[in-house]
Amino acid sequence: MASGSGDGGPRYSGARIAGLGVLAVLVLLPVTLPVPVLRELVQHRFGVSELATSAFMSVNMVGAFLAAPLVGALADRLGRRRLLLIGALVLDAACFIALTASVPFAVFMAIRFVEGCAHISALSLLMGIASSARPEHERSLALGVVGSGLLLGVALGAPLGGRLGAIDALLPLEVGAAIVLGAGALAALVVRETGRAGERRPGFAEIARLVRAHPLVALPLSFSFIDRFTVGFFTSTFVFLVRNEHEFAPARVGLLIASFMLPFALLSFPFGLAAQRTSRVAFLIGGSVIYGVLVASLGFWPAHVFAWAMPLTGISAAVMFMPSMLMTTETTPERIRTTSLGAFNAAGSLGFIAGPLVGGAVSAAVSVEHGALAGYQAAFAVAGGSVLALSLAALVPLWRFERAARHARDGRR
Repeated sequence: MASGSGDGGPRYSGARIAGLGVLAVLVLLPVTLPVPVLRELVQHRFGVSELATSAFMSVNMVGAFLAAPLVGALADRLGRRRLLLIGALVLDAACFIALTASVPFAVFMAIRFVEGCAHISALSLLMGIASSARPEHERSLALGVVGSGLLLGVALGAPLGGRLGAIDALLPLEVGAAIVLGAGALAALVVRETGRAGERRPGFAEIARLVRAHPLVALPLSFSFIDRFTVGFFTSTFVFLVRNEHEFAPARVGLLIASFMLPFALLSFPFGLAAQRTSRVAFLIGGSVIYGVLVASLGFWPAHVFAWAMPLTGISAAVMFMPSMLMTTETTPERIRTTSLGAFNAAGSLGFIAGPLVGGAVSAAVSVEHGALAGYQAAFAVAGGSVLALSLAALVPLWRFERAARHARDGRR
C-alpha cells in the first residue's frame, strides 16, 4: 500500500492511513472500558476509599508520564517504531489480564502502573508513525484520522464498558485484553517504517539538544496537560457525582461519557482541518474558553441537563484538540517528531495523573464542611477554571507564534 513520495521515505496510501485510524480506535477503546464500573472494579472489590479508587485512573498515567518521552526518544534513535509498537501492545494486553487476578491492592496498582507504560508507549509510537506517514503539507490528514480514531475509541469504550460491567465487573478488563491483542495483529499488517534506508538516526544527546533548541513546543504541551487534566475529572469525579448524587446506573454513565466523547472524536478532524486553513489560535483559545465555562458549571447541572450539555461540552473540546497536536509537530524538527509527540502524551499523562487526584482531593475536602454535592461542584469549578486561566495566559505568546509562522510561510512563497 505504501509508495514513494517526494519526501524520500515511503508514503502511506489512503487505505493504509485508514488502517492507522482503525488501529487508533482499538488502542484507545480499552481505556474507558472500566470507567462505568470503577466503583465495583476497584472500590468494592478491594474495600478502598473514593480517593484510592480515583488513584486507579492516575497510577497508570504515572507510568505513562515516565515512559512516553523515553520510548519516543528510543524510537527516534532506533527507527524501529513498528516492532516497538507491536511489543507494547502485547505487554498491554498481558497487563489487562493480570488485573483480573486475585492479588493485593498494592500489586493490583503496580500492574496498573506497568499497563500505563505499555499503553502510552503504543500511543506515542502510533502518533509518531502517523506524523511521518504523509508529506509535510499533508500531515494534518494522517494525524487527523489517527487523532479522531483515538477519541472515537475512548468514546466507544465507556458505553461498551457499562454493558459488559453489568454482566461482570471484570469483563471489561478481559475484553480489553482481547481488543489490544487484535490491535497488535493489525499493527503487524498496517504499519510500515517511513524512514529512508540507511538514514542516520540522531543520538540521545542530539535529541536532547534539538528539544532544548525548540522551547515553543511548551505551548501545545501545556494544552495537552490541561485537556487530559479535565478528562481525568470525567473518568473519576464525574462518575461519583452522577452515581452518588443523581443515582445513574452504570450503563447510563457510559452513555453520558460517550455523548461527551463522540462529538469530541467525530468533530476533531474537521475542526483540525479548518484550524489549519484559518487560525489555530482562534480555534484553540475559543474552544478552550467555551469548554472551560461548561466544565466549571458541570457540578450545578440538574439531572435532565446532562443529555444535551455533555455533547455540547464534547464539541467545544473538539475545537481545541487538533490545533494543539498540530502545533506540537510544527514546533519541532522531523528528526525528533516521535520524541515531541511522546512529550505531548507525557504532558497529557501528567494531566491525567493530576485530574482524578485533584478532583478527589477537592471534593473530599469541601464535602467535610459543605456536603458531597458541594464537593463535586468545587472540583469541577477547579477543572474548568484551570482551562480558562491557561487560555488567558497563553493567548499573547500563541498569537505571536502563529503570526511569525505565517510570515515565514509567506516569505517562502
